[in-house]
Amino acid sequence: MQDRYAVRALSNFARRIAKRARPDSRTEVCRSAINTIKVDNAKLRGYNTDGKGFARAVRQEFAVDLRDLRVMILGGGGVARAIALQCARENCERLVITNRTFVTARKLAEELREYFTGPRVLGPVPRLQAIPWEEAAIRFQIAHLDLIVNATPLGLNRSDPSPIPARLLAPHLMIHDTVYGEGRTPFVSAAIEAGARAANGSSMLLHQGALAFEIWFEREAPIEVMRGALK
Repeated sequence: MQDRYAVRALSNFARRIAKRARPDSRTEVCRSAINTIKVDNAKLRGYNTDGKGFARAVRQEFAVDLRDLRVMILGGGGVARAIALQCARENCERLVITNRTFVTARKLAEELREYFTGPRVLGPVPRLQAIPWEEAAIRFQIAHLDLIVNATPLGLNRSDPSPIPARLLAPHLMIHDTVYGEGRTPFVSAAIEAGARAANGSSMLLHQGALAFEIWFEREAPIEVMRGALK
C-alpha cells in the first residue's frame, strides 16, 4: 500500500513539473503529453518519447518501418495521439483511427490531415480514416491493414477482454499492444490464437527509456543493459 501511495505521489509531482516545462519545438508535443524533462540552460524543456519509442519497437519486433505499413490505432488518448503523429510524420502507407468515442477519433484524424495529402494507396479505402469502434467497421478494415495497435488501457487487468476478438483478426496482421506485464495480454493472446504475429508494450517501454537516456546524457543509450534490466 505504501508503494502505491509513493508511485501516486511521484506521478503527481511529475505532472506538476511537466506543467512548468516548455515543450521542445522540434517534437510537436503539448504540455499534457510531456513524459521526459531536461534542464537546458536553467530552463525546463519537455519531450514525449512515446512516438519514437513505438517506431523503434515496431522495427525491433517486426523488422519493418512505419512508412511501409497500413496502421490502425485503437484509442484516442495521449499514447494514441503520439503514435498516430509518429505514423503520420514517417509517412505511413495508411492510417486508421478508432475510438469508443467516435468524435475523438475523427478529431485526431483531422489534425493529421495535412500529412496525408498525397495518394499512395490504390483501392477502395482512403489513406487517412476515422471509423467507429464497431465490429462491422473493424471487420471491413482488416484486409486493408498490416499493423493494429492497442493504445487503450484494455489489458491492464487480466479480466479485460481483448480490444478486438480473435475471430476478427487474421494471420497476415502484426499486433502491437502498448500494454505490458507478466505473461500475455488479452490482445496478444487473441492475435496468437488468430495466427498473427504479436508483441506487447515492453519493447516500447525499453526504447522510450533509451530515448530519455539520450535526451538527458546526449549519448547513445546502453540498450542491451537496459533490456536485461527489464527481464
